[in-house]
Amino acid sequence: MSITDSNEYGTLYLCATPIGNLEDMTYRAVRILGEVELIAAEDTRHTRQLLTHFAIHTKLTSYHEHNKFTKGPELIDYLHSGKDLVCVSDAGLPGICDPGSHLAELAIAQGIRVSPLPGANAGLSALICSGLDTTLFTFVGFLPRTAKKQQEKLSQVQDYAGTLIFYEAPHHLKGTLRAIYSVLGDRKAVLGRELTKKFEEFRRGTLSELLSYYESETPRGEFVILVAGTSENETKAEPIINASPVELCQKFIAEGMDKKEAMRKTAKMLGISRREVYKSLLAED
Repeated sequence: MSITDSNEYGTLYLCATPIGNLEDMTYRAVRILGEVELIAAEDTRHTRQLLTHFAIHTKLTSYHEHNKFTKGPELIDYLHSGKDLVCVSDAGLPGICDPGSHLAELAIAQGIRVSPLPGANAGLSALICSGLDTTLFTFVGFLPRTAKKQQEKLSQVQDYAGTLIFYEAPHHLKGTLRAIYSVLGDRKAVLGRELTKKFEEFRRGTLSELLSYYESETPRGEFVILVAGTSENETKAEPIINASPVELCQKFIAEGMDKKEAMRKTAKMLGISRREVYKSLLAED
């Protein structure tokens, strides 16, 4: 592995693209996208729309999660020929939740210069508007899809003192909020959606309040979830993933909820019907 980058090779530029508002594209990024001969894009159709908006006619090649092991070496050969290459994702910074990081690793191993073209990033944009701690934070990204792996991932960060940053799609939002609540407890949280777009929104509250809101509202748009870190002074909530309906309902009643509201919230948290909660309470009596 080379300690210094070779001047004989081309430069790999990792270029940020807008997360919603096309006016967030930088002058430098537009210039270099137009100067290079090839752009590696996560979705060529999506990127072509962006290039067309800025009257850029550079050739595109597909580079994504499903072809990175075959396409990556080809792009390294291209850089070895002395030509520069720009890598873009669909939105934001390449290398964050996409294969751009893999290409950067390959290039660095070959002594190829890797240079950023900075710009929009959803996670940091949401963080600075969240009102949560910005001095210490960590990026978690998308949680795994299975409950077991979600719990394992969340257990790794449950004692972290800084703000936690997650990404999520609208159709998985409720399940992800439940998973976070079940492991981390009822912490302060912020949901940022449709960032930089017309219907941009920040919704703040506790995790249980945000879950309650989306019981009656359909999530729309891509979300950034920000959750407050743990603190020495807080009393950690007991994880509820293994709690019985009776235990959980009694917990909510002890916190001041009336029985009907406690039953509704218990059903929501455990993913069961209110009728099942009611039967469990009757059996306990």
